[in-house]
Amino acid sequence: QVQLVESGGGLVQPGGSLRLSCAASGSIFSVNAMGWYRQAPGKERELVAVVTSGSSTNYADSVKGRFTISRDNAKNTVYLQMNSLKPEDTAVYYCNINYRNHNVNYVHWGQGTQVTISS
Repeated sequence: QVQLVESGGGLVQPGGSLRLSCAASGSIFSVNAMGWYRQAPGKERELVAVVTSGSSTNYADSVKGRFTISRDNAKNTVYLQMNSLKPEDTAVYYCNINYRNHNVNYVHWGQGTQVTISS
């Protein structure tokens, strides 16, 4: 059983910053990648940022230069530093882990944390 514990969401004014954290625990032999997705009302879930086991990163065009994803491998924790936030960043943010156990790859999602950008 794998658990993802997310934290750091909230309400912030445009131009502000937030830092999301997601800690993974449970039966994980190795992590292939961890990342963040988001889903705004009436829209599909979309990739925000992902970091692989080799520390490669990939960002949605809409967040490049404003968001930074990082990872603490020892703690199986991924962070998303979000700066210069805009109202269109408002969404539920979901942590995602792609991991390997007993030679099988799995994907697991967190419960989601609300991020609201409003004045």
